[in-house]
Amino acid sequence: MDILHREDRGAVAHLTMNAPDRLNALSDAMLAALLHQFDIISNHPDIRVVVLAGKGKAFCAGHDLKEMQAGRRAEDAGAGYFDDLFTRCSAVMERIQSLPQPVIAQVHGIATAAGCQLVATCDLAVAADDTRFGVNGVNIGLFCSTPMVALTRNIPRKAAFEMLTTGRFIDTREAQTLGLINRAVPADKLAEETGTLAATIAAKLPKAVKIGKEAFYQQIQMTTQEAYRYAGGVMTYNMLDRDTDEGITAFLEKRKPDWSKA
Repeated sequence: MDILHREDRGAVAHLTMNAPDRLNALSDAMLAALLHQFDIISNHPDIRVVVLAGKGKAFCAGHDLKEMQAGRRAEDAGAGYFDDLFTRCSAVMERIQSLPQPVIAQVHGIATAAGCQLVATCDLAVAADDTRFGVNGVNIGLFCSTPMVALTRNIPRKAAFEMLTTGRFIDTREAQTLGLINRAVPADKLAEETGTLAATIAAKLPKAVKIGKEAFYQQIQMTTQEAYRYAGGVMTYNMLDRDTDEGITAFLEKRKPDWSKA
């Protein structure tokens, strides 16, 4: 049984973490499978959107604590084991945001610790309305320092710090208000609503979305002046594309653009 299941539906790749007995924990195998699939998908222009979900009663419960404890006790493990683990996890998170295609988290049940980090890292997130989110490592004496990186780039500082230091869970209403997720929907509508969002994005000019996603993450790290200078160059590059010319011409002529060869 594959730990990560992939099913392509038209231009949308659906990745489902398939370790329900471990609440889809980010084990060594899961991290490797995610990175492998993201690398494959990045080279497939026919795939325009990725949906990431979890099988069973939870989206993702974070790192595999049993595996981590085994690694701690392995002979000559020391800091090297954990440095390697967190480096590999960070590589997965960074790959999501460097992927040409937008990635939508389809979240249900719980998303905790590195699982919450995964939600915060994805470009978009749709959650079942009974989902809970937390960075609750502090409850077992492990501050969620790497999940903190993604979380603090999604929600206000004081809200993030409270979650990190108290270990409390938040519901979808608070998660949406804070900006951790885009929307909350009834659980029985989760796949449908996520699919609708994916289809909407997949219908756009892929090159424009690719250019825009890369620019989004680049400019957000710059000063306002630097960002405008950079974004102006991106707009110029985008404007000169022949498919963008077709899109603008079609709009002015009040017809649908012909992006059949895009």
